Amino acid sequence: MELPSQCVPLRIFFGEDDRAADGTPLHEAIVIKARETGMAGATVLRGPLGFGRSSVLHTAKILRLSQDLPIVVEIVDAPEKIDALIPQIKALTSSCLITKEKVEVIRYGDRD
Repeated sequence: MELPSQCVPLRIFFGEDDRAADGTPLHEAIVIKARETGMAGATVLRGPLGFGRSSVLHTAKILRLSQDLPIVVEIVDAPEKIDALIPQIKALTSSCLITKEKVEVIRYGDRD
């Protein structure tokens, strides 16, 4: 798969406890949807500390019973592919932060 030099990273921010409508962990549902739609790749990042719209601090401290740690799913692909994916991601959840920006791809895999 080739990527154009001008790509868009899509980032979806939410809590580890968030689920898709069918009960699947949201990060899994997003990655599966990205793969089904032919995205170049997707990565799930789990944060040890963070807060969102509610300002509740979520942390990985040992004594915390309910961690609900921050999750970020990152997907990078051509702008038109990302734009087509966004409504599908929005349909999976009613509560998350979705961002996108322009980037220049320097290397993808073993090619310059």
